[in-house]
Amino acid sequence: MEPFVKKHQSYFSLDSWINQFPELTAGFSTKNGGTSKGNFESLNLGFHVSDDLSTVCTNREKMAQVLQFPLRNWVGAEQIHDTVIKKITKADRGTGSDSYNHAFKGTDAFYTDEEGILLTLCFADCVPLYFLAPDRGMIGIAHAGWKGSVGLIAKKMILAWGEEGIRPEQIVAAIGPSICEKCYIVDKHVINLVEKSLEVGEALPYNLISEGQYSLNLQELNRQILLESGVPERNILQTHLCSSCDQEEFFSHRRDKGSTGRMMSFIGWKEK
Repeated sequence: MEPFVKKHQSYFSLDSWINQFPELTAGFSTKNGGTSKGNFESLNLGFHVSDDLSTVCTNREKMAQVLQFPLRNWVGAEQIHDTVIKKITKADRGTGSDSYNHAFKGTDAFYTDEEGILLTLCFADCVPLYFLAPDRGMIGIAHAGWKGSVGLIAKKMILAWGEEGIRPEQIVAAIGPSICEKCYIVDKHVINLVEKSLEVGEALPYNLISEGQYSLNLQELNRQILLESGVPERNILQTHLCSSCDQEEFFSHRRDKGSTGRMMSFIGWKEK
């Protein structure tokens, strides 16, 4: 069953979790329902893609209203395809919500156990990872392109939660909409790093398609890393949505040749 269900023209909801935890807001935005023009039409939520900044803020306000989660309570990051993870508190609310300049620098993952904070990251093909430890109220998101994936950002989140006293088997994870293996072709350099990131004996998440060219399944790579990190297979959800295949719903950096908008992954506990 698909864990992400379209609830509005502007977003897919992570219903598999929300049905169990109605106080949770979690999902992934689409490209629809905003005010951006041209290559960014219409719900571009990324500040860093040369779209008009006031238009991006208008789009974010629209999204905040749809989600019923005030923009002043969002946090955002300057994502650099690294593996830096930041724990967020209420004191951080608003950082990166309406300005890229004020976003958390060099950060590609967030987590928190406080309510009233919406953790957000931007995407246009990379894998959004969602984390939840229901017993502890801990939530998190990570941005995993090929660099973050082979850098083991998924494992680093599990380790960070371990320092909070949360065991891997207490964690559920979801792998969100991203580019599929059919649409994602990489070279041998990337494949060498993929091989180094996995334990020996794993089924390798790529296929040779021509000399020096491979189709890479980034979602499967992250699923294997989560399994190696101790998250039980039954605790991992995986989407069937592809950002590149579905031109009606999503922006895609690959498909749109670099000139495109950004979707947003988000997760937060509503304030009671």
